[in-house]
Amino acid sequence: MKIAVGYDLTYEFPRPTPMMLMLHVHPSRVSDLLVPDHLMTDPFVPLSFYRDDFGNWCTRLVAPAGQLRIFANGVVRDTGLPDPRAPNSIQHEVQDLPDDTLIYLLGSRYCETDELSDIAWRLFGHIPPGWGRAQAVIDFVHNHIKFDYQQARSTRTAFQAYNEGVGVCRDFAHLGVALCRCLNIPARYCTGYISDIGEVGPFSAMDFAGWFEAFLGNQWHMFDPRNHKPRIGRILIGRGRDATDVAISNSFGSSRLTGFKVITDEIVE
Repeated sequence: MKIAVGYDLTYEFPRPTPMMLMLHVHPSRVSDLLVPDHLMTDPFVPLSFYRDDFGNWCTRLVAPAGQLRIFANGVVRDTGLPDPRAPNSIQHEVQDLPDDTLIYLLGSRYCETDELSDIAWRLFGHIPPGWGRAQAVIDFVHNHIKFDYQQARSTRTAFQAYNEGVGVCRDFAHLGVALCRCLNIPARYCTGYISDIGEVGPFSAMDFAGWFEAFLGNQWHMFDPRNHKPRIGRILIGRGRDATDVAISNSFGSSRLTGFKVITDEIVE
């Protein structure tokens, strides 16, 4: 299967403003890129690139005063299979976890493990460790939060999402991440493209999506409490502790997003 991916973003700036962007397909999927998703700007500005501490591919630029369009189009080869599942995966004791997973047990900006620890053990402590416990977290989050774009808030944390019972995909993911960490399951936040391939409409406008990965059975596994089912055509952009680490853009000065379009479409041959 071939999937067209891309975006078209327009910002307005009152003065020249440095930016950091995380919009490239993740390095783990580079071998699947049939057409590279090269980032372009209008007007042209010089770009520089780097890999952050989480392995994500990032871009730096200085936006000129006025309007800046940032866009890209790529084609990704995909298996066409739904997200894999591994229900027999075990949960590791903390002392047996690889060193590089330990950071994903700790609290972070949007995932307050200290606030949610007692809640997590009260809700899930009776469930045997392993995939079943992680799945119970996903089931709970999916049923506990009502999806509502109109009530999206960029500052909402996992604990606030738990108390308010409303949010968007990042809130579902943050609560899932935080509850898993409370239960000693390493969990990391993910962002990327999710297609509507194989789904039944009507469909809303395409957007970037948030989900998370949990470390079980000596590998990372994908969990999506918002959609609550395996999906076809999930394409990773970035991973981190929470949404702070994988923001699609950071502007170091005043800016206004005036145009936003995301593309994830199957190419029918």
